[in-house]
Amino acid sequence: MRVLSVFGTRPEAIKMCPLVLELARTDGVESKVAVTGQHRSMLDQVLDIFGVVPDYDLAIMKPRQTITTITTSVLEGMGPVLAEYAPDVVLVHGDTTTSMATAMAAFYQQIPVGHVEAGLRTYNIYSPFPEEMNRRLITALTTYYFAPTEGNRAALFREGITDHVYVTGNTVIDSFQYTVRDGYVFKDPVLAAHDFSAPTILLTAHRRENLGEPLENICRAVRTLVETHPDLWVIYPVHLNPAVRETVWPILDGVPRVRLIDPIDVEDMHNAINRCVLVLTDSGGLQEEAPHLGKPVVVLRTETERPEAVEAGTAVVVGVETGPIVDFVHRLLTDEALYDRMSTAINPYGDGHASERIAQILRRQVTGADR
Repeated sequence: MRVLSVFGTRPEAIKMCPLVLELARTDGVESKVAVTGQHRSMLDQVLDIFGVVPDYDLAIMKPRQTITTITTSVLEGMGPVLAEYAPDVVLVHGDTTTSMATAMAAFYQQIPVGHVEAGLRTYNIYSPFPEEMNRRLITALTTYYFAPTEGNRAALFREGITDHVYVTGNTVIDSFQYTVRDGYVFKDPVLAAHDFSAPTILLTAHRRENLGEPLENICRAVRTLVETHPDLWVIYPVHLNPAVRETVWPILDGVPRVRLIDPIDVEDMHNAINRCVLVLTDSGGLQEEAPHLGKPVVVLRTETERPEAVEAGTAVVVGVETGPIVDFVHRLLTDEALYDRMSTAINPYGDGHASERIAQILRRQVTGADR
């Protein structure tokens, strides 16, 4: 079986690289990789860490690119790649525009699509935007559905999708075996110099729906937290998007014990999560990653496509208003019982063997032994 894995962003690469490595050592599978370069510098960092060398690189990234330009560039670029390699299945991940456009390009050439991280839903097509609609479109174009949890499988079943649906866990958990280790030395100089024995929050916030007033509220909450907790530090790797930086710097630059740094690679990120006390984030992936390392997740959104984390008690959705963010983080920092419940809750996203399961499911397609 010829398998082509396609991804274009840093979060996708973190979750797909362990699978790429597993496919490379799976009998009966010929594996190649195509990247779109939707987020160039951050993507390359992950590829280097995992030692993955793409067979095809579309290099589509442009200054001030839009959803439309990404979609058209991927559609036009993937056509010749699919025609040349003629894969038996194309693997895409999650909910990015790269994945949606690749799935469409594969459909146009009647090539089956395998969707890694299938079945996530918020049921609000504008939140997260455009990711929620991307994942629904990918679902319609998919043949093989690799769902992280039983809840994701149930969501697909409610939509009438019952064939070739597999609960595998999330491949992001697999990545920790490559990234987290004792005695790790940070590459980022601010992280390398930071004393993590002081209570430290790791913050990420950059989603489109949080741009503007929601992100301003988040930054004001951070400022209030460090003002009211004199021993607390916050480290914020700030996304390169100018719309994010133009909001963050006027509010947080120069605030004592708040460190604004450039985006960090996956090794620094995973090891920073491992050493912080909790994570504040509007990211989807960190809702899965941080609980594996025993860190409570405070979700800076109004809803989540990962309700399993909330149900398991590893994450709480607090919204994007300053007051509720401050109130809940204050509780986590002062209520030992609450902190212990969240930090010891079982992560619902798997055991670190999702990539093996997906690779074996694909291998069984060769022999017709799949069930």
